[in-house]
Amino acid sequence: MPPYTGLAARRPRHAPVPLVLDPDAVELGGPVFGRADLGPYDDDLTRQHAGEPLGQRITLHGRVTDRRGRPVRGQLVEVWQANAAGRYAHPADRNPAPLDPHFTGAGRCLTDAEGRYRFTTIRPGPYPVPGPGDWWRPAHVHFSLFGTDFTQRLVTQMYFTGDPLLGQDAILAAVPGEAARRRLLAVPDPAEECGFRWDVVLDGPYATWREGEG
Repeated sequence: MPPYTGLAARRPRHAPVPLVLDPDAVELGGPVFGRADLGPYDDDLTRQHAGEPLGQRITLHGRVTDRRGRPVRGQLVEVWQANAAGRYAHPADRNPAPLDPHFTGAGRCLTDAEGRYRFTTIRPGPYPVPGPGDWWRPAHVHFSLFGTDFTQRLVTQMYFTGDPLLGQDAILAAVPGEAARRRLLAVPDPAEECGFRWDVVLDGPYATWREGEG
């Protein structure tokens, strides 16, 4: 498996540019969202179109906590993923696999009073990675989470326990430490048919790995 070099490419190449602004003005460019901004099917990616998407319907759920195990309440959780054939509904995706007209692959929700989130979606398919080597990305779902402040913003990826392609994935292999890699694996939930649980810790020594970390 070739080494994955994409993490370095995602990091800023230049030093921050200081801006002399009203300190309050920075808030005007930040994200603004609330319950009124969420649509009725934002958390169910299988009901956002007129028809049924192809693939295995699954549920993803878990808790978002801080380093002390306290629930992170009322915070935005966003997901995006490939369809069952391993194709993203994005013009930059050159995978020849077919698009699904009934699946866009993006959703969002707010955590509840216990820090819980929940999505209904389709299990994403694997896809080949162009370039040197010959490897496939296993099924995975991208997550973006907002914590209690901007320093807790987390962008990461979730994988499925037992996926036979996990050992081929150069991105997962680039995550330092076996314990950190295990924290990226969703586990089957026996209480739900085709359900998977994945908990997220936003900060501290057991924080979930975030993209851009070496």
